[in-house]
Parts: sequence; C-alpha cells; structure tokens
Amino acid sequence: MKYCSTCGHPVEQRIPQGDNRHRYVCVSCETIHYQNPRIVAGTVPVWEGRILLCRRAIEPRYGYWTLPAGFMENAETTIEAAARETREEALAEVNIDGLYTIIDVPHINQVHMFYRATLIDGTFGAGEESLETQLFDLDDIPWDEISFPTVRKTLELYLEDLRSESFQVHVSDIRYSIKDRK
Repeated sequence: MKYCSTCGHPVEQRIPQGDNRHRYVCVSCETIHYQNPRIVAGTVPVWEGRILLCRRAIEPRYGYWTLPAGFMENAETTIEAAARETREEALAEVNIDGLYTIIDVPHINQVHMFYRATLIDGTFGAGEESLETQLFDLDDIPWDEISFPTVRKTLELYLEDLRSESFQVHVSDIRYSIKDRK
C-alpha cells in the first residue's frame, strides 16, 4: 500500500499508539489501514459415497484437483460462500451438512473453512474456474494431484472420520517457515 484510500496522501508503516503491530498509517489524515486475513470457504461435496473434485482452470495450481472453494465475498455468510463456490466451480447445488474444517494458513494471511455437503440431485459440471469435475470413489482420489495442503488435510480427515463413522469439527493450522517456501 502506498496511498491512503481515504484522502490519497502517502502512507507509512508504523505501530500506531495503543497498538502492537505495524500498520499502514496515512501521513496526512492519520487513517489506520488494517489488513486482515481473508476467508476461503468451500465444501466437501458427496454423492452416493463419492467425493466431487474440480480440476483447476486457474492459477495457482492450474490443472490440479481441489474441493470447490474460494474467497468469501462481502455481505455473505461462510455457508453462503461455500454453497456459491460449489455452484460456480462445480455447477452443483448442495445441502450443507455442517462445518467440517477450519484451517489457519498464517503465512498467506488466510483461513480456510470447509463444510460437509451432499449434492442435492447428483448433477454437476465444470464452471468457469474448472477444467473438469469428477466424482471420485474414496480409493481413487488423485492424491499426487491435489492442489493445496488445506484440501489434502480436509480430505484425509474426511476419510478418517468416515472410517470411524464419527464426524467432528477439526481446527488446525498449516505453517511454513521462510526457508520452506523457497
């Protein structure tokens, strides 16, 4: 950030009085510009014991398989965002069965939330952000082609919970050091 969105003057990074973190602060009007994590919401959509995955048609991770998910928009709930992303990426309508995973990803300032979901009528397709969509039997999930660590973790937990016949909400994080990202 270089300029204040309130008055257009330059901003500087400093710790405002009463705060404990560096923030962008306008040198003229003193507006503090907070930057907070973004929420990614999605589903684990299931139909007749199979999981619906989408092959990404966009970067990052073009061509890799993912659960339908994306950034939450203003004026919507996380459930609405998860259902919308499933509709947009997989052309599928779902019943949300419950919150499933909350995974903090602090090194990229994101929180990923996945809901268990059931396809309403078994229909699906490839939306604009998907090359293709497919229902996978649990033994056929393409583990070597999964797009993101949060998707992999959510799928692994789902298979564990399915085996134990007990679904719970899982809260965790994925952290990387600077050297891990190089």
